[in-house]
Amino acid sequence: MIEQSTPLAIINGRVIDPASGIDELADVVIEDGYVTHLGAGASKVSPRATKINATGLIVSPGFVDLHTHLRTPGQEHKETIETGATAAAAGGFTTICQMPNTDPALDSQDRVEEAHKRASDSLIRVLTVGAITKERAGQELVSFDELANAGVVAFSDDGDFVEDMALMTDAYYRSAVLRIPISQHCESPALVDGGVVHHGTVATQLGVAGRPAEGEDTAVAREIALATLTGGHAHIQHVSTAGAVSLIRDAKERGVSITAEVTPHHLVLTDHALLDVEPSEPYNTNAKCNPPLREESDVAACVTGLVDGTIDAIATDHAPHSPQEKALSLVDAPAGMIGLETALPYVMRVINAGDIQLASAIERLTLGPVRAWHLDRQLTLPGLGTLGIGAPGDVALIDPDAKWLVGVDTLCSRSQNTPLLGQQVIGRVVATVASGVLVHDLRGHDDRISES
Repeated sequence: MIEQSTPLAIINGRVIDPASGIDELADVVIEDGYVTHLGAGASKVSPRATKINATGLIVSPGFVDLHTHLRTPGQEHKETIETGATAAAAGGFTTICQMPNTDPALDSQDRVEEAHKRASDSLIRVLTVGAITKERAGQELVSFDELANAGVVAFSDDGDFVEDMALMTDAYYRSAVLRIPISQHCESPALVDGGVVHHGTVATQLGVAGRPAEGEDTAVAREIALATLTGGHAHIQHVSTAGAVSLIRDAKERGVSITAEVTPHHLVLTDHALLDVEPSEPYNTNAKCNPPLREESDVAACVTGLVDGTIDAIATDHAPHSPQEKALSLVDAPAGMIGLETALPYVMRVINAGDIQLASAIERLTLGPVRAWHLDRQLTLPGLGTLGIGAPGDVALIDPDAKWLVGVDTLCSRSQNTPLLGQQVIGRVVATVASGVLVHDLRGHDDRISES
């Protein structure tokens, strides 16, 4: 990350720090990359300090994403570490975890170390998730010890569910010793292979095979069983079904070591978003993702799970694809949508609907993911995800009422595959500070934030 020595004082903002319970007008001072002051009295800091007037804005810890696809190496036409980090900063994310389904996969110490080298000068903190199996083929485990030594923060064959029960039992035992979570994409291939969208009325209307909710539920149940058996830490990616939420809630009540994430789009959209198109178009491939967008009851269950703590974190599953790829048929177009820059607008819809409190939503974007994977311990970064004294100087400045058009000219990602493309949304991150460095700044475009 870029280093910064000039002190930075963010003054007059509404500071929401879930770790301390603070929700009040206050100032935040960052020096040498770390928070040195939280509260009133920022005017007393060094005269060298750059002051940012955050009047009318929310000042939050920088967001943390447990699930980002940066497409490097191998698919740089979709995203690069540079464009992905820029998009992350624009969305308020100061720490992201890059997934291993690259080409080649991040399945060895050399490849993980190379990934760290590529990301070493990024605008934000880029962490790495290592593969569970070699080449993500589901046949042979990686060297867990070597990948742990290389600094991975989780193990995942993301995009593919490792079916072999004996192999995964061994994986859980190994990860338990290392105290590093297993992060699974939970869809049982036996039930979802060949499926295109959620198994329901929309799939029938579009004439394509469905991916039933039971595919996710059975896979989640298996992970819970393995975590119970081995004492390992199961992390369930992008929860999308009411059944999965119920299973995770029950497992937590029984003391199983399990955490979970939900995407912003699964908190808002149903499979009917596939039909949200111009009259001349039969469907919207930008709404195709895995796991698929599901039904209203599933969306409601995911929101409830987020509110009651069953789901620990909001994670984007930022999955960029080129316009040419998304222009293919619904069957052939790749699944996934970008999410770093649209996370806040989706979450603001849930907040504005009265389904979750602002402070709780911010917790699930900051402290929640840190605690889920113990990132502060793994990185030896006490206070990560907070604004406490001594915490990393990571801050997002949010205008919850800002209206903006999601378009090619307003997105920083190399790809624009989002169902929100062309829509006006509410809620925008107008500035982001990562380790004391101002890495995203809309002050020239928004008169609500100014430097004084």
